[in-house]
Amino acid sequence: MKALTWQGKRDVRVEEVPDPRIEEPTDAIVKITSTAICGSDLHLYEVLGPYLKPGDVLGHEPMGIVEEVGSEVTGLKPGDRVVVPFNIACGSCWMCARQLYAQCETTQVTSEGKGAALFGYTSLYGSVPGGQAEYLRVPQAHFGPIKIPQTGADERYLYLSDILPTAWQAVRYADTPPGGTLAVFGLGPVGQFCARVGRHLGAGRVIGLDLVPERLELARRHGIEVLDVSELSDVPGALIDLVDGRGPDAVIDAVGMEAHGSPAGKLAHAAVGLLPDKLAQTMTDRAGVDRLSVLHAAVKGVRRGGTVSISGVYGGEADPMPLMEMFDRGVQLRMGQCHVRRWTDEILPLLSGDDDPLGVEDLRTHRVPLARAPQAYEMFQKKEDGCIKVVLEP
Repeated sequence: MKALTWQGKRDVRVEEVPDPRIEEPTDAIVKITSTAICGSDLHLYEVLGPYLKPGDVLGHEPMGIVEEVGSEVTGLKPGDRVVVPFNIACGSCWMCARQLYAQCETTQVTSEGKGAALFGYTSLYGSVPGGQAEYLRVPQAHFGPIKIPQTGADERYLYLSDILPTAWQAVRYADTPPGGTLAVFGLGPVGQFCARVGRHLGAGRVIGLDLVPERLELARRHGIEVLDVSELSDVPGALIDLVDGRGPDAVIDAVGMEAHGSPAGKLAHAAVGLLPDKLAQTMTDRAGVDRLSVLHAAVKGVRRGGTVSISGVYGGEADPMPLMEMFDRGVQLRMGQCHVRRWTDEILPLLSGDDDPLGVEDLRTHRVPLARAPQAYEMFQKKEDGCIKVVLEP
């Protein structure tokens, strides 16, 4: 089959790789009909190369049609249409029983000290072949895949794989009081959904912050108040002034480790990228730092006693944080990988009706064949051609 493989920094290629097969009785094989490029895939494209090897198959936002199931998969059959969550969970261990699916003890990558295995996401998370391919082997298929209606556009349901539940969790964690104010840093795909979900779940005012004109315009189209951070000299101060001289009740950081405006962090990433993989892994694990401009702005811009919810991916082990200010102001932090299946039963009814309350069909800006995935990665990273969200078609 054809699949998108990692070959090196900013070097991904579509190659022929072996077809997946049933390896365990809880496996399924899914023929992919749509698969998206995620913002966190760009971390693999740029920063996390030391944890990849040439030929690794990328992608963790897939959906398609079940082709084959293992002997212990009773909830699925060939022909079912499914979305596959990015994290792999068994549904029955101690963590899963508490709906902490991103920490599943059956698939935890204990050798790396990490949580549940992920599709297409480095040796840190199990080196499981990903879904930017024609076919995908799905472990723990007795629990993971989400059955969806046979009719309706793929993009009505595709984002259940990651970014829509991730946004839903971020908003739930933010815990904005009814009628309160929520600010969202970063209006990429997750940030767009955070803003829309925030409004849907009862925030009286939602403010989105970004510096890309197309992202700001898309948020405006969905009734979100926006701030262009490139026009602000003091982002936290502007937020505080804008919301009663106090600041928003909750702030979501939907950006993560590669934020703009963090030259020291960018230099550290670049330096580690020049090291041999083993040394780079050691440096990242023990002394890695992130680009923290957005997270610091979120912490300083939220009101006293407010909550900062982090959905953007961070990977540093030695990140400096303004703890005195956080402690004095009583700022609460919530974060973590999304527990996808925890939220999908709440979200699915919003996708299955005739209306589209979360605007899922107004996010994708580019749909391209899998063969053009390398060009799509470059376009997405450089934010060219108004690119906000790319869907690949195998």
